[in-house]
Amino acid sequence: MLTDKTAPRLSVIIPAHNEAGMIGECLHALFASDPVAGGAEVIVVANGCQDTTVAEAEACRAEARDWTLTVLDLPQGGKPGALNAGEAAAQGAVLAYLDADVLVSPPLLRQINEVLDRAKPGYASGQVVIPAPRSAFSRLYAGFYRQVPFFHHGVPGCGLFAMNREGRARWGHWPGIISDDTFARLNFAPQERHAVPARYDWPIVEGFGALVRVRRRQDAGVAEIARHYPALLTNDDARPSGAGWVLRAALRAPLGFLAYIAVALAVRARRGGADWTRGR
Repeated sequence: MLTDKTAPRLSVIIPAHNEAGMIGECLHALFASDPVAGGAEVIVVANGCQDTTVAEAEACRAEARDWTLTVLDLPQGGKPGALNAGEAAAQGAVLAYLDADVLVSPPLLRQINEVLDRAKPGYASGQVVIPAPRSAFSRLYAGFYRQVPFFHHGVPGCGLFAMNREGRARWGHWPGIISDDTFARLNFAPQERHAVPARYDWPIVEGFGALVRVRRRQDAGVAEIARHYPALLTNDDARPSGAGWVLRAALRAPLGFLAYIAVALAVRARRGGADWTRGR
């Protein structure tokens, strides 16, 4: 949708498929954000939900304060379709895409809005924090996973990323692929991607089986990008590789390293997982 003089500056799009028990907490953190210059809206796109996601999102309307809340209830599931529907309703000059299990810190969206206030295409995200999981195995896994170079070099954008309209003009509808966040990030060169200092919580899934399913899907998503959009890979960041960082990380979290290896071996033992998997 084209913006006008009365449109909010920032639009936050939240695709939500059966996110009961999480969407309310996500919106609560969002509505506690610092004021965004020019105003902000959030569009919850419930897609194919069979739970109380829509009712829980609507129940947050009273705490929206200066935000405009729109809840779309789509009968069909699928994240690409939800992203497209959310964008069709969005009015902002800056578009942020937020997973329903992510909790933003108060300054994050204000900082993102400020850094993307530019005429040139831009992409932005904050600093990823992986909170302590509840299950013992996932806690071990997280101890090593937090050290993976992906989280410390460049702008990962997992669970939350944003771009201005100039950047979003680089492609049409969201394609029907697994890894929408990788696709979006790689449509921008490293110098066009901006990391702001504010943090956000991005949880990992609970338990060995769920970690294997999600990791299998992540690997399939990256392979799909390489197959269908190989030119985008030139925009990937250079990161440390080889045995050096692995050894240092393993020494800091030896049991976490073993948990990470166990998941990696289970993924390698059976390829696949192109379906959407949250794993909770």
